[in-house]
Amino acid sequence: MKYLLELFKTILEDLYVPEESANIIAIFTTLVVLFLVAYLAHWLTRRILAKIVHQFVAKTKTQWDDFLLKRKVFSALAHMSSALIIYYAYDFSGVEFVSNFLYNLVNIYFIIILTLFAVRLANAANDIYQTTPYAVNRPIKGYIQLLQILFICIAVIFFISILIGKSPIYLIGGLGAIAAVLLLVFKDTILSLVASIQLSANKMLKPGDWIAMPSHNADGTVIDISLNTVKVQNWDKTITTIPTYALVSESFNNWVGMEESGGRRIKRSVNLDMRSVRFCDKALLEKLSRFYMLKDYLAEREKEIAEYNKKLNVQEGDVFNGRRQTNLGIFRRYLENYLHQHPMIHQDMTFLVRHLQPSEKGLPLEFYVFSKDQEWAKYESIQADIMDHVLAILPEFGLRVFQNPSGNDISDFLNQQGKPAEKV
Repeated sequence: MKYLLELFKTILEDLYVPEESANIIAIFTTLVVLFLVAYLAHWLTRRILAKIVHQFVAKTKTQWDDFLLKRKVFSALAHMSSALIIYYAYDFSGVEFVSNFLYNLVNIYFIIILTLFAVRLANAANDIYQTTPYAVNRPIKGYIQLLQILFICIAVIFFISILIGKSPIYLIGGLGAIAAVLLLVFKDTILSLVASIQLSANKMLKPGDWIAMPSHNADGTVIDISLNTVKVQNWDKTITTIPTYALVSESFNNWVGMEESGGRRIKRSVNLDMRSVRFCDKALLEKLSRFYMLKDYLAEREKEIAEYNKKLNVQEGDVFNGRRQTNLGIFRRYLENYLHQHPMIHQDMTFLVRHLQPSEKGLPLEFYVFSKDQEWAKYESIQADIMDHVLAILPEFGLRVFQNPSGNDISDFLNQQGKPAEKV
């Protein structure tokens, strides 16, 4: 570059350009040429390096080099050629100001290259880790992002030290004075870091989990966990972004326990009209005995009741002193047997058919069981089929579903009273 500088000076002097102006123009022109040469070196290095790397990656069967290529780790190294050219030519002018400018510029360039390389390498490391079985339960993306922030902070310290001409140790020593400011600026990052460690260490959350967090309107699948945020894709395909620390400071439901258990809870109830509950007469008992799920139960139960009444000398027609079966009790047993024989109901998990507290809306009869299929659509279909059957079979037991009066109920009542409904 010195030879080029002298050449430009000679040409300018031959053109009768004043010496001082000739020096300035020659230095500026040489700088332009230097930057053009550096750019050309970068372009050639990138093309050659890309060709070599692509050929190497295509021949290997491992995946890690694919991720390095995807994250453009080698492209960051291609900048080294242009940086080295500027570094070896920074003192071409002999002018202290120009030399110092180029020296500082190339040092900053080196810092940017190394930081870019480190950040991209960290991203590639995370991609490689995602292919391992450990990534399912222990994501490290938050730690990778923290490491990248550390790289950038170190780069900024060196950048500032170059600009002000002070040692990086001098700047690090002065950080104590602004620690409070840094804590305030990076408050969310620090809280998120602690939260990420807790979430990972306690296995509270991982990508793919179904979570529900009403306080943030989130109900869906976790698709990404980063240092500062957790992204949840809701069932309506919207994306909810939750601060990582909120998952530790607030409560949320993780449905992974349900998914791992092999069953999904069905908890449904039907409100019965209490006025339809009654003792069973012989006709109803004979009718219900034709149900194959009740035949053995009714025979055994009637035998037990007959023996009990006989011991107490209760006559067969005595309604008040003897034991008798009710249509509700028989229906409850029928529902238990029906659910026990249902192929999609877990028999090894909690299994209940029970009465709840009666109210002005009738007597709730609840079944509390677990389906074998956890898939949403199939799960809804299973419990819908059960409810369809319950509602359809109730009249066979002489039971009625309770519901508030509707237009048809009022019309039927008026017709029974001899008043045409259309005139009311």
